[in-house]
Amino acid sequence: MKITAVRAYPISEWRTFLFIVVETDQGITGLGEAGLTGQERAMMGAVDSLREMIVGEDPFRIEHLWQLMFRGAFFPAQRVISSAIAGIDMALWDIKGKALGVPVYELLGGRVRDKVVCYPHCGGETTEALVDDARARVAEGWRFVRWGVSSEGDVIEPRRAVRQAIEQFDALRSALGDEVELCIDVHTRLDPSDAVTLCREVEPYRPYFVEDPLRAENYQLYRMLRSRTGVPIAAGEHYSSKWEFRQVIEEDLIDYARIDLAICAGLTEARKIAGWCETHSIRLAVHNPIGPVSTSACLHLNLATSNFGVQELPRRPNESLADLVLHQPQWKEGYLLPPERPGLGIELDTKVLEKYPYEPKALARLNREDGSFTNW
Repeated sequence: MKITAVRAYPISEWRTFLFIVVETDQGITGLGEAGLTGQERAMMGAVDSLREMIVGEDPFRIEHLWQLMFRGAFFPAQRVISSAIAGIDMALWDIKGKALGVPVYELLGGRVRDKVVCYPHCGGETTEALVDDARARVAEGWRFVRWGVSSEGDVIEPRRAVRQAIEQFDALRSALGDEVELCIDVHTRLDPSDAVTLCREVEPYRPYFVEDPLRAENYQLYRMLRSRTGVPIAAGEHYSSKWEFRQVIEEDLIDYARIDLAICAGLTEARKIAGWCETHSIRLAVHNPIGPVSTSACLHLNLATSNFGVQELPRRPNESLADLVLHQPQWKEGYLLPPERPGLGIELDTKVLEKYPYEPKALARLNREDGSFTNW
């Protein structure tokens, strides 16, 4: 079997997506998703470059092709290129599973669990609205509540945001009781001193984790934060390889690894990071804010990974792109269930692509009250 084509399909729905299709001379195609949202055109350029490396190669040689794509241009792949690799890598695992007639999780060692617990995205402009939304999600069967540190339109003032987050924790714990897990995403919006305050003040509410309390570029800041709070910390969604995860794993600076399969070079790299995390008792909380292809790939990894914590799920199966991405996995009472179809278990119906024309869209940008730019 040989790879004959690699195609990239950018589309728009509730957000922008980039799906990757790898074709073979035996008629078996694989489907993947690249995850650097808002930079689809850059990733498409990377796909064009990577295509030249792998057309004509054997798609079963996944590790070899991963090494070729990641290291074959001399300069190590990072983010834009690693995201393109991720989409191709997912598609290669999909091809192998289909050719062998088994789900991808069987290729990763087989299931270690019968279902995968997930968390939704909750929100509200006020604390009361957030609590109402969280109650509704719990009534649907979700066992986790996740929300983000609030901004005021396109303005964020960290100290006010911290005070509101503490108020939200208090209200949610009172409304939902002790059995519902609480996760807050700081989205790297806070300075270190404010992140320390937030983490310390919410400890009594027993969060499942505080996500991305600090910028990703400087892992030493996580060493500082670790020494000043006992709250569980989740981070890693910005990292593009095992090498970027190295210090936060080796120094036990996180409790949950936010591996993004669609940025961190796919299933091939993610399973290596997951094994490394296991040696440090770090659990996976995969970053999965995008589409149903990424959701499926994350599901297969989590079904076959012992040190799993929770999977992000912003849209339940078939709430997004149900006519484009077919055979999406089943969701029941807060869990995704194992697919039985071979490969990733999904298919892309290219005949309906024209229903989702691509419109480039940047992610939100935030400022402080004085007009200075701050992180999203």
